[in-house]
Amino acid sequence: MKRIVTATVLNQSGVLNRITGLFTRRQFNIESITVGATETEGISKMTFVVHVEDDRMVEQVVKQLNKQIDVLKVNDITDQAIVTRELALLKVMTTPQTRAEINVIIEPFRATIIDVAKDSVTIQVVGNFEKIEAMIELLRPYGIKEVARTGQTAIKRGSQRLVSESKTFSILN
Repeated sequence: MKRIVTATVLNQSGVLNRITGLFTRRQFNIESITVGATETEGISKMTFVVHVEDDRMVEQVVKQLNKQIDVLKVNDITDQAIVTRELALLKVMTTPQTRAEINVIIEPFRATIIDVAKDSVTIQVVGNFEKIEAMIELLRPYGIKEVARTGQTAIKRGSQRLVSESKTFSILN
């Protein structure tokens, strides 16, 4: 099963190597990994999409990551309310006749053409994994020359008040 695990870490040399080494030693397959600076200087956030066989294995990897000296916080956010996004750049073969068709295909995906060459266009699309896969499949008949993807990054949704937490006001009292 696929799990999304985030780790807040010190932004230091070697941290990524030590953490990916931990996954390797435990024979976890990392489907994607993204790393970037956070709102706090010197702190980075890593997002891993990993395949595991059961929940016990996820618990094991979270415990092992928490033991790492440079790791400040680890969360398996798969079952929480999250927002995930991925960026993909797609170089698609075109002719003057097919450029208009490709524009029509990418418009509903809110994708944009960011580079035009004589025989190709480069398209940028941002979305969840399924959205990007769907667009790739629609563009495949035109001839995809190259694909570059960032991998998924994720964040927990903001806290939202439940309806039951709302106060009731009356103009009659």
